[in-house]
Amino acid sequence: MKTRCEWAGTDPLYIKYHDNEWGIPLHDDKKLFELLILEGAQAGLSWLTILKKRHNYRKVFNNFDPEIIAKFDSAIIEKILSNKGIIRNKLKIKAAIQNAGAFLNIQKQFKSFDAYIWQFTGGKPIKNAWKNQKDIPSKTKESIAMSIDLKKRGFKFTGPVICYAFMQATGMVNDHFVDCFRYQEL
Repeated sequence: MKTRCEWAGTDPLYIKYHDNEWGIPLHDDKKLFELLILEGAQAGLSWLTILKKRHNYRKVFNNFDPEIIAKFDSAIIEKILSNKGIIRNKLKIKAAIQNAGAFLNIQKQFKSFDAYIWQFTGGKPIKNAWKNQKDIPSKTKESIAMSIDLKKRGFKFTGPVICYAFMQATGMVNDHFVDCFRYQEL
């Protein structure tokens, strides 16, 4: 039996996400963009809810291609809002479109979103040593700095808590519990 972070629970989808994705350092711009949008969509909801709808999000948002998403107009927004396979929140959908444009601007300025976003951890993962869920902060000085800078650049749904969840998901921080089998692997 593998010891996992307690939040992974027993849902097979959550376990798969924990074991194969969460906390692995990510440097692919398109995948970073996807997780940033999904973290924003998750605001106020459970991550499992988003994971269950992830396939539909990929369809609706053209596999998270920021160049296509940045051009979405009101007709496309209305079509998206009729899709029951995603969270139908107009503010979050509009934010995803706005974020796509801001993302493209960062790529132009920094050559990649990866180069930009990893500067908040000095280009390498921060390795924490948490023993249980209550020890893990909901935000850090790094996620606050990231949030401030993303908002300055026009991003929406990128508060410090969302940014910290993004940092955890993309492996910018290793927040696996010390007794989790993934902790030492990462």
